[in-house]
Amino acid sequence: MTKNNILLALAIVIYGIFFIPNWDIHIQALGALLVVQILWIGRVFPLAFSSLILILILSFHFFTYDETLSYFGSSLVWLLFSTFILSYAFIKTGLASRVSLKILALAKGSSKALIFVSFMMEFVLTVFIPSNIGKGQLVSSILNDLINNLRKIQETENLGKSLFIGIAYVSAISAAFVPTGASSTIYAYGMFSSVSDQINYFTWILYIGVPIVVFILILWVIFLSKFPVHKVNFNLVNNLINSKMKELGNWKPEEIRMAIIIGLTLSLWLTQPIHHQPIPLIGLLGAVFVVLPYIGVMNWDEAKKGINWDMMIFFAATLMLSNMLIETGTLNGLTNLISQSSQNHSNIYIIISFIIVTSLIRIVFVNVLGFLTIMLPLAITLGQQIEFSPLLLAMGVYLAGVPGFLLITQSPVHLISYSYHHFETRDLLKSGVIALPIWLVIIISSIFLYWSLII
Repeated sequence: MTKNNILLALAIVIYGIFFIPNWDIHIQALGALLVVQILWIGRVFPLAFSSLILILILSFHFFTYDETLSYFGSSLVWLLFSTFILSYAFIKTGLASRVSLKILALAKGSSKALIFVSFMMEFVLTVFIPSNIGKGQLVSSILNDLINNLRKIQETENLGKSLFIGIAYVSAISAAFVPTGASSTIYAYGMFSSVSDQINYFTWILYIGVPIVVFILILWVIFLSKFPVHKVNFNLVNNLINSKMKELGNWKPEEIRMAIIIGLTLSLWLTQPIHHQPIPLIGLLGAVFVVLPYIGVMNWDEAKKGINWDMMIFFAATLMLSNMLIETGTLNGLTNLISQSSQNHSNIYIIISFIIVTSLIRIVFVNVLGFLTIMLPLAITLGQQIEFSPLLLAMGVYLAGVPGFLLITQSPVHLISYSYHHFETRDLLKSGVIALPIWLVIIISSIFLYWSLII
């Protein structure tokens, strides 16, 4: 039997054990969670098809069919839809490549600065490309071309390691910088908004951005220490970047229009506390502008190629699953168990332990969104149980669950950057065993010091 057949058989057996007898709804909820996680993590079927199976389970055992399908109308699902169109247009018009090369040119040919600037490039791109995979592919392609040309005249081994391990680390971390940075970030934005009315585009950057920036600066130092880089030929680097810019030519009309659309959308997102229009609605406005005749940059037939319908089904299913765990009271039972087993310990001990456990469990989860579907509702419920701010705990758990530091299997972006053969698995592990503890210290410090003071 193949792995998929074994996992499918296991999922069927679990379904039979948990649902055929008339168990308590809390036990059935755990059964549904086990079944769908086996299907999602094991990739028994494509994520979207496994999500359809979840829809059937929820509709037969927990909600009415109409209640289940109502999650497809969630504003978060339509925010994801809008960002797909915006990011596709941003890349398709060539604006993404132009922006990337402009940022790389800021390094002025310095190898050390090039590493840091490559990090900053991912932060800028994450504002426009809410897909770690899409961003990882674009950045990897540009940097690989640069490294291969440099390699012809000098040694670039450590520079390649820093740049491409940086892609694996920074792609996920930078996606957390803005609430529209990835599907998992959009989900987290929805969860945070459910427990606090302070969350908007600007406050998200203020709360989440500061610890991220601190870590990125430290990560840069780690790379320079672990993988010392040689001086590169300044002129060659600059000439390579300039030649790529010349290939793009002058600004095309569609690039100019796209820059205006993106600029308007971002401005409205940042000023949301002033005009009070929802972020998903502003995203949809930007997406419509992309397709609007005379104003936009492509027609609908072209724009819909950029929409990942499978991801939208999967995303809606994660909302269904987390809501089921909350409404059935299953999470209350789990958090009661955690708090009772830790009743002789302080909240500080519980919170730190929960953050560390989250980062360790994350090692075996490839899909961040599926992982956060469990951990964020659990964190919010646990915060309420122990009378600690659910928002602060959830933000800490979110940051702990986003990046993967140790294994190339921790995200598709790791596999993309690894496929260019600029680093080995031991190089990832060597930097990760240093980066992970530092990341956890920054998160825990943010919870008890930074966030506690400003929120």
